Amino acid sequence: MNEGIKIISPKQSEIIYSGRIDFTDPEAPVLVYAASFFKVRFTGKTCRLTFENRKAWAENSLGIILDGVQGKLILKDSGKVTYDIAETIRTEDGKLFPEDDFFKNLSEGEHELTVFKRQDGGQHYVTFFGLEIEEGAKVIKPAPLPEKKMEVIGDSVSCGEVCEAIECIASSDPENNEGRYNNSYYSYSWQVARELNMELHDTSQGGISLLDKTGWFNGPEDFRGVESCYDKLKYNPPLGESSWDYKLWKPDLVILAFGQNDANPKDIMKEEYDGEAANHWRAEYEAFIKKLRTYYPGVTIVCITTLLMHDPAWDRAIDEVVEKINKADAATKDSNQGGLYHFMFKRNGAATPGHPRIPEHEEMAEELSSFIRSILS
Repeated sequence: MNEGIKIISPKQSEIIYSGRIDFTDPEAPVLVYAASFFKVRFTGKTCRLTFENRKAWAENSLGIILDGVQGKLILKDSGKVTYDIAETIRTEDGKLFPEDDFFKNLSEGEHELTVFKRQDGGQHYVTFFGLEIEEGAKVIKPAPLPEKKMEVIGDSVSCGEVCEAIECIASSDPENNEGRYNNSYYSYSWQVARELNMELHDTSQGGISLLDKTGWFNGPEDFRGVESCYDKLKYNPPLGESSWDYKLWKPDLVILAFGQNDANPKDIMKEEYDGEAANHWRAEYEAFIKKLRTYYPGVTIVCITTLLMHDPAWDRAIDEVVEKINKADAATKDSNQGGLYHFMFKRNGAATPGHPRIPEHEEMAEELSSFIRSILS
């Protein structure tokens, strides 16, 4: 142990975790999904964090929020590394982020630290091995997480992918962005959760569609859809897979936010809405909703797509499925089922050919939060 340094174990009760996190080894929890995080309060002027990154592709980074100021910790590709936040919270141009001296000049007093997964599990997993503070300092438990819970099962938009490319509002993504513009904190998903004071599990993945062999995730040899990933704790084949125990966490609200990447390799809804493939997709979307209801009895489900441009036939298909299920519920007078809704944004599927940027996520969050309040009140 370094002289004058106290090591705080990841399993110490003062550290609060949120998200679908792998606690198989409580001394080395693994953050997989975007927007998963841990939070702690500490005293003193020193804070170092030890991680081991497992990279699949692109630049990998974690978000750091210290006393309300957000920074970015760019991770080494592999190996167990200890990062001093005073020296490593930087932007790509090498400057400390977001204010040159903020993370260096900590006071002796109390600080609140949140470390979160900016990127999805398709890009990397990261293992947390603890933090180091001064010998005479202490850790303090933060305020508890919200009682209400929401889960978002979606694609890259729900992860906040490429949202920081502000110069590309309403246009295509910048070339060779390599993950550096991804930030789940600004996703509409996490913005809605914060606005409604709900804990979030963002079980979304960039490029994912509903069905295997479609979309963009884990391609090009083995495209995987939500149907193969939604019940996983770890779901990226090159980085390892494991199952999720649904008894561990039950949301009050689920948002289903896919139906855009599903147009690859063929836009089946646009080209042949009543064809075999399109009918199969609608049947599987219906089956997926029913399966979720078995895991989450009584949960409210809101089905959406986003501002990202796509053919409106996909929204028509979702609407058809939602209407069919609601009619069946009404016919059987099944009062044990939660509400099922299809929500459309004002600029749904028409605002941008590239990923929504932060202002567009704010637009979605405002509209969706207002709708959720209306159905949950």
